[in-house]
Amino acid sequence: MSSINFGMIGLGRMGANIVRRLSQHEIASVIYDKSPDAIEQLAAEGSTVAANLADFVSKLAIPRTIWIMVPSSEVDSTINVLSNFLSSGDTIIDGGNSYYKNDLVNAKKLAALGINFVDIGTSGGIHGLTRGYSLMVGGEKEVINKLEPILKALSPGVDTVSRTPGRTGDPSQSEHGYLHCGPHGAGHFVKMVHNGIEYGMMAAIAEGLAIFEAAGEMTHPYDFDISEIIQVWRRGSVIESWLLDLTAQSLQESPQLIEYSSSVSDSGEGRWAVEAAIESGIPAYVLSAALYSRFASRDNDEFSNRILSAMRSKFGGHTP
Repeated sequence: MSSINFGMIGLGRMGANIVRRLSQHEIASVIYDKSPDAIEQLAAEGSTVAANLADFVSKLAIPRTIWIMVPSSEVDSTINVLSNFLSSGDTIIDGGNSYYKNDLVNAKKLAALGINFVDIGTSGGIHGLTRGYSLMVGGEKEVINKLEPILKALSPGVDTVSRTPGRTGDPSQSEHGYLHCGPHGAGHFVKMVHNGIEYGMMAAIAEGLAIFEAAGEMTHPYDFDISEIIQVWRRGSVIESWLLDLTAQSLQESPQLIEYSSSVSDSGEGRWAVEAAIESGIPAYVLSAALYSRFASRDNDEFSNRILSAMRSKFGGHTP
């Protein structure tokens, strides 16, 4: 009988590094991915490999804790198949960027089988292996309490930033870098809003730097060195941030950013955050504008712009 009771399904950019970070904290994993190439490296590093979902479950000790890190479009189908092999008392964690309303459906469906469900909004990207992950957790308190060793191993830890003045005593969950945000769906709801804010912050940085880039083409007698401006901002300015750090790194590696596309994708959470704002009647000007700017970057406004040109031409004789 295996002594490993943690498994990871989905070994993409974040799933694989979550397994590696847990390994650094002596938490072993059984792993599965549809891609053999994704499995190969982790297998060489010592993880236990499964050939399929049935084999995956059979290699885990009871009670099993299974983290799913797959695209949101594949979560439901993965849970449906996986649940056929699980036992009462097992736990499924959805650590991807799923829609919080879907969590409520999955939690109810799994509860009927005696299987626990936990949603974890996971932030940290490809740097989580070294920096740790910010974890926003939803589900039942008694279930989440049993996940504490995993959550602490994955989170950045108290010492990664200085404590907020006025906080005393033992550090809270949030100061370690994870937080039980509420019942099912709460973790993904908090991550959804987080990503909406992320869209806005990214857009503000990008728009500001674009003004510098265009200044030389205007009447201003300036030739700004954007990379050096960012270096100044990274040191003591009000807007210093990890996003600014990553922007500085990108410009250092490629001053013209020629290998990057001007078409910016969105993975869904920004849309859901705006929908939640509408449902709540909360003005979300920045989040909405940042989302729409991503649509525009993909030329989704081309037809509307042609309509605008046509109207100007017809009512004022302006050049089409």
